Amino acid sequence: MLKTFLASMVIAASAFVPAHAQQPIVIKFSHVVAENTPKGQAALKFKELAEKKLPGKVQVQVFPSSQLFGDAKELEALLLGDVQLIAPSLSKFDRYTKKIQVFDLPFLFDDVEAVDRFQASPQGQSLLATMKGKGLLGLAYWHNGMKELSTNKDKLQRPEDVKGLKFRIQSSDVLEAQFRAVGANPQKMAFSEVYQALQTGVVDGQENTWSNIYSQKYHEVQKTIAATNHGVIDYMVVTNAKWWEGLPADVRKGLSEAMAEATRFGNDVANDLNERDRKRIIEAGKAKVVVLSKDDIAAWRKAMEPVWKKFEGEIGKELIQAAQKSNL
Repeated sequence: MLKTFLASMVIAASAFVPAHAQQPIVIKFSHVVAENTPKGQAALKFKELAEKKLPGKVQVQVFPSSQLFGDAKELEALLLGDVQLIAPSLSKFDRYTKKIQVFDLPFLFDDVEAVDRFQASPQGQSLLATMKGKGLLGLAYWHNGMKELSTNKDKLQRPEDVKGLKFRIQSSDVLEAQFRAVGANPQKMAFSEVYQALQTGVVDGQENTWSNIYSQKYHEVQKTIAATNHGVIDYMVVTNAKWWEGLPADVRKGLSEAMAEATRFGNDVANDLNERDRKRIIEAGKAKVVVLSKDDIAAWRKAMEPVWKKFEGEIGKELIQAAQKSNL
């Protein structure tokens, strides 16, 4: 009798325990890079902040290094509801919205501060919602950094220096057009294959951030790196739009605040890492680092004008102009 009475008391008491205390909302955050990268650090910071702001209400599980899904599958997994947050490269979204190609336009932004200003602008923020009709909602932009150009040749100053050379690129129509505009041959290739391709001469050059060049040791198999800052490699943190809109308002608010703080943290990490690795590459002395003059940059911009023209219709002239204004 006593056991039956106690059991009924436990059942009755549990009825008054808030549902979220028993079952926090599980948020799976999947990404493809290591935890010590800017993206990896920002994801962990988001987990820390979200669970602190919403104690007992959410549990954030971070899966780095393609533990759950690789590059090719993560967007599909998000749309199916198998994960709730991912942070792919911006160039991955061009099949959902052509406007996102603005970030791939060569020599559009002067520096990472200009990128920041554009991403924070009304036009930059509006891009986060352009894929909502296809089930994706952007929550934030995370930096990797500005791109620099490298080759296995002694000279890398002007557009004519890359004519006829083979360059590895991410899969992007804009990046393909960028290299064709200067008479080079773009080769789409997985990130994991780039070092060996440079080492064996399958490709002559590549474009990447200082931190990627250093961590992947590209500076050891390239003769020259030009500090071009000609493009940006950034990520967009995206969620399943239907899932996000179905969250309680207080949870959505807390997650948005955590995301904003994690974004500032991660972007600072990215900027610091790129500056540190730029110095390390120079100190290593294996590749010559070339600083371009204003005339050099002007020559590159002139050579890239056809690329801007080609994609202006898809991206939108107003959006390109808004991005240009961020340089002022």
